[in-house]
Amino acid sequence: MKKLLVFGAALAFATAGMAAMKETNGHWVHETPTRAHSARPSRNNNQLSYHGGDILNLAKVVPIYWGSYWGSGTGASERTAMNGFFQQFGTNSHYGVITQYYDTTTGSTRYIGLSTLLNSGGDWYDTSAPPTNVTDSAVQGEVNKYLSTHTFNNEAIYEVFIPPTSYSSDGTSTSCGGPHLAYCAYHGAYTSGGHTIKYSIEPYPSCSGCHASGFTTVQDAQHFACHETREAVTDPVNAWWDRSGYEADDKCAWSPAPFVDGGYGYQYEWSNANKGCVK
Repeated sequence: MKKLLVFGAALAFATAGMAAMKETNGHWVHETPTRAHSARPSRNNNQLSYHGGDILNLAKVVPIYWGSYWGSGTGASERTAMNGFFQQFGTNSHYGVITQYYDTTTGSTRYIGLSTLLNSGGDWYDTSAPPTNVTDSAVQGEVNKYLSTHTFNNEAIYEVFIPPTSYSSDGTSTSCGGPHLAYCAYHGAYTSGGHTIKYSIEPYPSCSGCHASGFTTVQDAQHFACHETREAVTDPVNAWWDRSGYEADDKCAWSPAPFVDGGYGYQYEWSNANKGCVK
């Protein structure tokens, strides 16, 4: 996951408590790891704590499919499957586990609610060709391109899907297809036009390091969308993480093993109520 810390207080919290993060160009970087980078012996030894920021109360997801790959054949089928995943995810039990988390920024305790995640206007398909190396600034540029013709929604996560001919890069680290595989996806936030824009990059999971046993490629993509979406909801900027800097889905990434339910790919989620990873 990837977060731009917008407020000075958030930066102070992060410096003290986010030992697992690294800073790159003003961003605190905490990416969804590949299987090879997921060994974290201490990640389940402590609970998530609330750090004073907003959660997304009734979240929406705007899937942004970048490139002609998503317009026909396998790409179009995968796009339909991803939209189907978002349509049902926000009202099922795998999302429901995060309804225990809350914020107090409105003057009262406000819990995360179940919601139909898929944006009411559906997805957005951009036929322009993304670069082979999709940098973080390119991801933000694509989100801004969408927002130039659509109304900003403060409860939305703008999730950018790139085709198998491209890869994501974050400094020297890359996703599948890149020269320095270190992560499978990330989420974050940046400021533009007076707004804090929540977003994620969802690279095509075309490598063994981002593949769960028995999963199809689109189930792998759903697995990472599950991870990034729940973390963007529980920790858009400065809300829920543990004393080691791990967010909710970090604590259960790859272990226990990701699973399929109803044909869709998921991972386990950390529950403070259960003090462990749950389905």
